[in-house]
Amino acid sequence: MNCPYCGYDDSRVIDSRDVDEGVRRRRQCLKCESRFTTYERVVPVSLFVIKKDNRRELFDRQKVLNGIRKACEKRPLPADTVDKLADDIEAELYRLGRAEVASQIIGDMVMRRLRDLDHIAYIRFASVYREFADITALKEEVETLMDNKAQPVPSTAQLPLLLDEELEAVTARRRRNRK
Repeated sequence: MNCPYCGYDDSRVIDSRDVDEGVRRRRQCLKCESRFTTYERVVPVSLFVIKKDNRRELFDRQKVLNGIRKACEKRPLPADTVDKLADDIEAELYRLGRAEVASQIIGDMVMRRLRDLDHIAYIRFASVYREFADITALKEEVETLMDNKAQPVPSTAQLPLLLDEELEAVTARRRRNRK
């Protein structure tokens, strides 16, 4: 590591700390004794997305995140759900071990996860991703969703009004009062 003050090519590490994206190191130049900080970060392998028109562009997590956020806008989902979904998709893409991935693969990953998470967000995303031309195409997608009986994960944003035990007690009382 070259000293930023005198350019000398050797330094010693005084302190190392883990930070969010890597390691922060405090160093001291062995020649001028100046101190400076360096950061070590893991640089992921470049991942390119092959668009529908065969253009290639660098994968941008923010684009995926923006699309998911738009679909989930005003839905009763926990705050970190959207970020976790984007993280999962990005991790899966890198696990594929390919340098290039078709945009359809990314879109399908988002669709699959949104279908399990929230049906409304799924339909919102599908309407843009699949470019529904008319209401019939949208209706077919909704019917397919209903036929598959995919149940969304219950939202943790809203607490139940009664605990299970309380609900059972109320139900039992009602049965007794009817008799």
